[in-house]
Amino acid sequence: MTLPSWTDETLGTKKRAALWLVAVIGEGNIFTKEQVQAAFPGVSQADRRVRELRDHGWQIDTNREDAALGPHELRFVQQGMPVWEPGKATRSGSALSTTQRREVLSRDGHLCRSCGITPGETYAGTYESAQLDIARRTVRQPDGSTTTELVSECNRCRVGGLHQVTDVGAVLAGVDGLGILERKLLAGWIDKDRREFSESERLWGAYRALPEESRSRVREALAEE
Repeated sequence: MTLPSWTDETLGTKKRAALWLVAVIGEGNIFTKEQVQAAFPGVSQADRRVRELRDHGWQIDTNREDAALGPHELRFVQQGMPVWEPGKATRSGSALSTTQRREVLSRDGHLCRSCGITPGETYAGTYESAQLDIARRTVRQPDGSTTTELVSECNRCRVGGLHQVTDVGAVLAGVDGLGILERKLLAGWIDKDRREFSESERLWGAYRALPEESRSRVREALAEE
């Protein structure tokens, strides 16, 4: 299918920006705000129209999501909805207000619901500090329908979870299949919003991270008992 030309000024800046990314930049490549301004001379807030493509499933990373990028660089990671097609340029949801963002963060305990990291906390093995944002998550309901719900996510998980669909029906079905003791255990974790690992579970995680030579020593120690 032949795409419209990104130079067609009758399309509107957002549609043209999307076509420019596809035709000129290409997925996986880096571009700058200066390139956007040069491509759309005289168009105010052209870079904002580029950012708005994220509302339509386009993944465009800054140095917040990709540490390899400079402060003025962006990476066109993945194309989303073809906004140049009729009816596809409408936003899936309006921008969140400050009050809405604050409410979501408070409800989610001011932590990333995917990995549990808190704002300003450093990722393990790096000097990178986590920043929380609000993601729109597609949730599949028990009846097969889907809804869009808001969730707190850090900058890393937000990138990794793009286009992710969670299935609350599958979770509910799994809960129905639990025995009484397992249900009570899960209910306790949910009530505290934290899973308490046993010493054996903690050691299992530590064992899995060991090199094979060290894992063999642990196996030998257990076999001696």
